[in-house]
Amino acid sequence: MRAEEGKEDEARKGEARKRYISTFKPHVKRTIEQSKAPWKTIGPARVQVPSPKDFLKKHSKEPKLPKRKKDKDSLKTIEASVPKITDHPIMGVQCTKNFISSNAANVIMGVAKKPQQICVDRRQGDKFVLETSGLLPKYLKKKDYGVTPKYVTKRTEEARRAQEEYDAYVKESLRQRAMKRLSDEERESLLRGLKKNWEEVHQAFQSLSVEIDTLPKKLHKERLETEMKQLEHDIQTIEKHKVIYIANK
Repeated sequence: MRAEEGKEDEARKGEARKRYISTFKPHVKRTIEQSKAPWKTIGPARVQVPSPKDFLKKHSKEPKLPKRKKDKDSLKTIEASVPKITDHPIMGVQCTKNFISSNAANVIMGVAKKPQQICVDRRQGDKFVLETSGLLPKYLKKKDYGVTPKYVTKRTEEARRAQEEYDAYVKESLRQRAMKRLSDEERESLLRGLKKNWEEVHQAFQSLSVEIDTLPKKLHKERLETEMKQLEHDIQTIEKHKVIYIANK
């Protein structure tokens, strides 16, 4: 019995000694050997050793300035600019300029500086310029910058078409003798007459009593105000339009 148990123990130990070996082990070894290089992680195999005489010296890495060249012309100008001990300053020269008045005039006539747009983003007061921050839109870089909008083009076209239709209507009316154009003399005389009428109505309005307590006085005041407004409207219309057409009845 003991001999059989001993054989079984030896068989178990033999099975335990056998370990697992992957079938891909040769392929992995071959791949690693192909990708290896002599100095892939450590550096080149041979590096030139520096000489012991070329050791780092003091101030050797500081930038060296070129040697200064003596310029004779510069020395002459310096010597000429320095006054001599025998030179005397010019005495009695006074400036007649009034600096207070000139400074006040410069401040009054000067253009005020446009304040710089600055944004404060922290409680500590840190600030930065908005123009270069990219937060402000720059319309110069828009795709449609400088292009006339469609609604403006449409409105201009409609105005041009309406003007052409009006001119055609005026020509047709003149051809049929249905309208007459006022000359410059007639227009000026009409304008003078309207202004004269406005002055008369305005004088009558100024002559009204201070206290308007009756109905006739109130109606008279309203009538004068209406006439003044109509005359003012007619005067503005004639002054605005240089060419006036009237119906030839």
